[in-house]
Amino acid sequence: MSQLPDLLGLTPFRQRSPWIGGDLQTLRDTLRPLRFPPERGEEVAIDLGSGDRLVGLLDRPSSGPPKGLVVVLHGLGGCSDGPGPRRLALALGGAGFAVLRLNLRGAGRGRPLARGSYCALCLEDLAPALARARQLAFHLALEAGADAPPLPVYGAGISLGGTVLLNGCLAGLALDGLVCVSSPLDLAVCALQFERRRNRVYQRWLMDRLRKQTLADPGGVTEDERRALEGPERARTIRGFDAAITAPRWGFDSVAAYYAAASPLAALLEGCPLPPTLLIHAGDDPWVPVGPLRQLAAAVGGREGSVVRVLITTRGGHNGFHAPGDAPWACWADRLAAAWLGRFNPRQASG
Repeated sequence: MSQLPDLLGLTPFRQRSPWIGGDLQTLRDTLRPLRFPPERGEEVAIDLGSGDRLVGLLDRPSSGPPKGLVVVLHGLGGCSDGPGPRRLALALGGAGFAVLRLNLRGAGRGRPLARGSYCALCLEDLAPALARARQLAFHLALEAGADAPPLPVYGAGISLGGTVLLNGCLAGLALDGLVCVSSPLDLAVCALQFERRRNRVYQRWLMDRLRKQTLADPGGVTEDERRALEGPERARTIRGFDAAITAPRWGFDSVAAYYAAASPLAALLEGCPLPPTLLIHAGDDPWVPVGPLRQLAAAVGGREGSVVRVLITTRGGHNGFHAPGDAPWACWADRLAAAWLGRFNPRQASG
């Protein structure tokens, strides 16, 4: 697996100075915001029923007809306009893909259009979103010509977005290939990581974003939820937020039950069916512990014919992967994802 970058025409990952270490790799886009080209994404509405809608942004490839459509999902507290999805979309567009940057329920420009909030197991939202992606892929193929073959539909998830897509595929939702970057496989382990003293600043930053998203819910919040979001009794950890907001909103009896149901590690270790899947993770990720990824790598390494590939770099932080030779926007992991999706045949089980 360590030879995968070479096979795809990339050098192995190396940190780019001055972004040395997991924290600086993670914070690079915050400390030095990227200047993206003007937004040209076409808004796509996705009906969820009961008056709720999701919003995605359709990016067409840089040139020529698309070779496929990639559904890109943001992470916790993020949205389709964030630097991670925009970076990845630009790399994919440059490689010839159309991209649908999807806002999960309650995120970004879709916040006013849907009540509630998302979780790592939001299958009833993901199913119509992927169905809409198939429709878009069909129409994009028609635009390329009446004789053009159907376009494959892939997924690319950043952090929790990858977990959402993994859970969808494990539940039988159809994708032709999947890339997950810095995605948690065990939510309980990830929540504990955020509660470490060294990660207090990260947790406060995420909690601020989650509170604002939830308080802006067009369906309102209950009194219990408001106490968990504001004032002296407010939740101060990701686990506390999930216990007060995420788990009850999605019908779970407890945060432990939510984490158990929404963590894909056990199903991945059992070898449950998936499309060809690549998981990219850094050993120094300060947000998502690498242990579950190493567990999975050991399991699939000894499994003949596995379509799951795990690539763990020593460095890279959380969705950082800033390396020498990066394009103006795309990082090493973005380029690797685009190269992998561009090279493998989705109809071959070997990936």
